[in-house]
Amino acid sequence: MVKIGNVEIGKFPLLLAPMEDVSDPPFRALCKEHGADMMYTEFISSDGLVHEAEKSLKKLEIFDYERPIGIQYFGGQLDSMIKAAAMVEAANPDVIDINYGCPVAKVACKMAGAGLLQDIPKMIELTAAVVKSTSKPVTVKTRLGWDESSINIVEVAERLQDVGIQALTIHARTRKQMYKGEANWEWISKVKNNPRMTIPIFGNGDIDSPEKALEYRNRYDVDGMMIGRAAIGYPWIFNEIKHYFATGEHLAPPSVTQRVEAVRKHLQRAIEWKGEKLGLLETRPHYTNYFKGLPNIKPFRMKLVTLNDAPSVFEVLNEVEAFYAESFELV
Repeated sequence: MVKIGNVEIGKFPLLLAPMEDVSDPPFRALCKEHGADMMYTEFISSDGLVHEAEKSLKKLEIFDYERPIGIQYFGGQLDSMIKAAAMVEAANPDVIDINYGCPVAKVACKMAGAGLLQDIPKMIELTAAVVKSTSKPVTVKTRLGWDESSINIVEVAERLQDVGIQALTIHARTRKQMYKGEANWEWISKVKNNPRMTIPIFGNGDIDSPEKALEYRNRYDVDGMMIGRAAIGYPWIFNEIKHYFATGEHLAPPSVTQRVEAVRKHLQRAIEWKGEKLGLLETRPHYTNYFKGLPNIKPFRMKLVTLNDAPSVFEVLNEVEAFYAESFELV
């Protein structure tokens, strides 16, 4: 059984990645329903929390049915990270996760997220301070290094463990790679097989099929996997991987009816969580992924992303289900 501190998360846990504008409560609920063992919130700015920005505070909302769940946050200033840690702890997650992996310029150029891969002593200082300031297990998500010439993840992992983190997730790319090129899991394996390491090591990057999940589990000996982009619009990926692990066979892909039902749940929860206007707006980017691969979906999708009232959107979803039931069913 894999544990983060005293938090049990399964024998080989599959974790939902903390994705900005994706890993919110409506989407997390679907991933939990379809097999995610542990989830993380969208990442939250420590400065936003300290200054009580409404958007940042809203991201602290978690629900008991989601547990175990980690709240992830980021920042580059010691005082803000410590103050924000207290606010995160007050939200009562199972785990507090620090993001040292976000590669986007607006974060990294402020020496936060992956920007701290350029200043490992500061990364360690911030982590040690957060660990000391909270009673919650602290974990970290990071990358291999800033670029190919500065891959230092084996040393960084040791130093993070030495200051008290209780699990480490490694995205197997450098910051320079962003999300391009192939993820190099050999480095994750080096961390995992380092005899000094005793905490769980989770791999992240390019897990997009049950076959690859099984191959990487066997080849790289990680304690679990974090899945990000492959879950967007496809929360079924978690149970599909688990079924393949257990049987070597594929689950049937979700039918159109199941896809529509997932969208209904996602939209309804979004409206309940943020109100009709924001709920409709924030669900729009997900339709393309939920209905990916369906022929003749474009006219329906155009309606879904332009209608501004919930009853009309739900009616279009009924039309989608009826149209494909009459013409064919995705198999």
